[in-house]
Amino acid sequence: MDVNGTVAEGFEPVREAFAANFATLGDRGAAVTVYRDGRKVVDLWGGTRDVDGTEPWERDTAQIVRSATKGVAAAVLLILAQRGQLDPDAPVAAYWPEYKAHGKERTRVRHLLAHRAGVPAVDRPLTPAEAADPDLTAAAMAAQTPAWEPGAEHGYHAQTYGWLTGELVRRVTGRTIGRWIAEELARPLDLDLWVGLPAEAAGRAGRVAQTEAPAAPGGLRTRPKRAVSDAYADPGSLTRRAFAAITPMPDENDPAYRAAVLPASNGVATADGLARFYAALIGEVDGVRLFTPETLSAARTEQSAGPDRVLVVNTRFGLGYMLHGGASPLLSPGSFGHPGRGGALGFADPESGIAFGYVTNGFRKSVTADPRAQALVRAVRASVTA
Repeated sequence: MDVNGTVAEGFEPVREAFAANFATLGDRGAAVTVYRDGRKVVDLWGGTRDVDGTEPWERDTAQIVRSATKGVAAAVLLILAQRGQLDPDAPVAAYWPEYKAHGKERTRVRHLLAHRAGVPAVDRPLTPAEAADPDLTAAAMAAQTPAWEPGAEHGYHAQTYGWLTGELVRRVTGRTIGRWIAEELARPLDLDLWVGLPAEAAGRAGRVAQTEAPAAPGGLRTRPKRAVSDAYADPGSLTRRAFAAITPMPDENDPAYRAAVLPASNGVATADGLARFYAALIGEVDGVRLFTPETLSAARTEQSAGPDRVLVVNTRFGLGYMLHGGASPLLSPGSFGHPGRGGALGFADPESGIAFGYVTNGFRKSVTADPRAQALVRAVRASVTA
C-alpha cells in the first residue's frame, strides 16, 4: 500500500509507523498530520476514502472523528471565557435558568467541561432525529436528575457533553456551536473541520464502518478487563446508558446525521484540520493564536482524576480535554487533547510544540487508546526525542 505525502527530516519514524498500521494493524484508509511550532512536519495519507470502497484517499479526505469533536467544543467555551462572556466558576443556571431543576442548581460551568456534571445518561434515550433538535435536547438535560452530586465525582459524558456545551454556547452567543466553530475557528484558520457538515463539503467525507482488529502475534486479541466488559454488556449500567443516550445508534454515513450539530460525537475533519486546530491552541499558526497562556494553562490543569463512573477505568480531565495518562497516553505529561472512540485522535503538547491529528475510516472497539493512533504517537515521541 502506497503512503502518500511528506515528512520533515527527523520525522521519518512517523512514516514507518503509518505504513505499518496498514501492513500489520489493519488500517484501510487513514491520514496523520503533525505540526511543530506552527509548521507542518508530517502530512501523510493512504488507503481508500471509503472503508468498503476502492477510491483512493486524497489529501483533503475528511472523516467523522466521533469524540475527538469534544476537544473542539471545549475550545469554544474556553475562548468565550477568555473573552469575558462566560465564567467557568459560575453556575450553569446563570446562563441557562431551566437547568437548575432536580438538584442541578450548584452545577458549575467547569463541571460540564470536566465530566463532573453527573448527567452522563438520560432517563429516556433520544432518537437520532431528537438528538439533533437543540430545543428538545436542552429540555431533556434540564429535566434530568443527576446520577451523583454535581462536582463530587466524574464520569465520561459520552453524548450528553454535546447537548450541555452546545446549549450553553447557544444561550451565551445566540449561535449554535457549529456555526460558532465555522465562523470563529474554521474560517480564520482555514480548517477542514466541521460540526454540522455543510452540503458543499459533504463530498469530502468518506464512508466509515466498524472493523475488526487483526489478531496479535500468536493468534490472540487483547481483551479489556472483566469489569469494563461487564459494564458495557449490562444494559442497565451507567456505562451502557451513557453511550446509548442516542438510540438506535445513528448511521454515521447518513448525510442528515453528518449535517446535525452534535459537538460530542459527529465532527468531521481531515487530519490536518485536527492538527492545525491544536497547533493554534498552543502557538501561532499563520498569524492566528486561539488560547492565551492563561487559557492554555487552565485547559490542561487537572480537574478530574481517578475512577471514572462511566468508563470504569482511571481517567484524567482538564477543562474539556483528556490529559496524558494510562487510559489515554499522549506525548508527555503536559499533553492535552481528545480521542474519538475507535480511532481518531487530536492533541497538543506545549512543551515540544507538537500538535497531532489522526483520522481513519475503520473504527475499532477501543474507546480512548486505539493501537494505530498510539503507534503514531510513539513514533512522534521518538522523532522529537532523538
